[in-house]
Amino acid sequence: MHRWSWSLGSSTTKTVDVGVMTYPSASARRWNFPEENLYNTVVLNGKVDRGTCTSEDDIELALKKSSEDRKLKDDGPPKIDPSAYPDGGFEAWLVVAGTFCCLFCSFGWINCIGVFQDYYQTHQLRQYAPSVIAWIPSLETFMLFFGGPFYGKLYDNYGPRPLLLFGTLMHVFGLMMTSLASKYYQFILAQGICSSIGASAIFYPAINVIGTWFFRNRALALGVTISGASLGGVVYPLLVQHLVEHIGFGWIMRVCAFLMLALMIVANLTVRSRLPPSPKPFVFMDFIDPLKELPFVFVVTATYLFFFGIFIPFNFLITQAVHEGMSLRLAAYLIPILNGASLIGRIIPGFIGDRIGRFNMQLIMTFSSALFTLCLWLPSRSSLLITLYAALFGFSSGGMISLVPALVVQISDIRSIGVRTGTLFAMISTAALLGNPVGGSFITRNGGEYWGLQTFAGVMMLAGSCFYAAARVRLGGWGWVKV
Repeated sequence: MHRWSWSLGSSTTKTVDVGVMTYPSASARRWNFPEENLYNTVVLNGKVDRGTCTSEDDIELALKKSSEDRKLKDDGPPKIDPSAYPDGGFEAWLVVAGTFCCLFCSFGWINCIGVFQDYYQTHQLRQYAPSVIAWIPSLETFMLFFGGPFYGKLYDNYGPRPLLLFGTLMHVFGLMMTSLASKYYQFILAQGICSSIGASAIFYPAINVIGTWFFRNRALALGVTISGASLGGVVYPLLVQHLVEHIGFGWIMRVCAFLMLALMIVANLTVRSRLPPSPKPFVFMDFIDPLKELPFVFVVTATYLFFFGIFIPFNFLITQAVHEGMSLRLAAYLIPILNGASLIGRIIPGFIGDRIGRFNMQLIMTFSSALFTLCLWLPSRSSLLITLYAALFGFSSGGMISLVPALVVQISDIRSIGVRTGTLFAMISTAALLGNPVGGSFITRNGGEYWGLQTFAGVMMLAGSCFYAAARVRLGGWGWVKV
């Protein structure tokens, strides 16, 4: 029960509990709402009412509006009780195990896109330019993120179970169809669209349920969940590289699909939200309202710019290494090395971030990724430096990706996390779609050289890092505090 205070005229003060409202005489025309006396900020017509209300209807509207959709004071989320979260225990960690499987099957598949870029360039699609082939993995990444608003709203309304079942069927079916593909448009439809729609339906419930089970250890739990993507990025390339010559492309795709089916059965049985779903009608402004909050805008802009560059090494590291003289056999291990380091990077930074501040940790990870790209990958000409870059960038980029959902949850109302996460990922989906083709065009423009692609990736990650810094300063100021 919320308690509200306001003044009538210049002297009389009235205090009520929401739901036990009484009104003064009809002669009272001015209702002053001193904001500092309110437990929650009064919202009238979508804005903080710092003036006066002139009728009882305005008072009732303000109270109703504030209880249902109150704005965040000082750019922060509503007050919550940390003790309400289990923050551990068998049931909570069982959910984490299920979400780990989800990320292994969804984002983990996206993490091995570099293997398919290289394979298609030398096999089924060798007649196409690298920038054209890059639309297939870029479309996968785009579809994974673009489904955010739809799946986020469905998650808030119905919970994770229907989405996981739908995603399992679509993802597995898409890969089965990819195993039969031989033409460019077939790969676009099966791998780029159908499979990715399913992967997206798997990805969002897995990310969103963690916030309902963990508070103090939220970044750690999300890190463990997202480390499933890193492990998938290690396993899938090794499977493809070592078995494709023995059983053929078609059957290796089917093997991966059957592996995903087994893991998603586990996920469908274990992943659930601690909070019951709360169905609400679809309101388009629900996706726009978060963009009125400056910290959220900074986080979206930062992630958008960063995602223009982050997937370029995943997609082109193998081909760049071969271009610089590394043997194809050795280059094939670069993506597993990158994702293996990312597996560690998605857990340790989350653990540290829960203690020193998640925004603080994000700055370390993002600026490190940009500097590794510009100062190590750009000038690298030897196999040793390229391999070192794969390991270091894998660690830092893994930390960055795992912290993004934790940042969104930190500045959001947990009851609308599906919509807000969906808004962020939908907006950055275009960056994920365009990053690889734009980067690939630099290769063609520079006569097969990779320095333009590498510079573009590093500069975009550096720009994104600056906006993360702006969000951190907005929330915590310039001094060293836990943010």
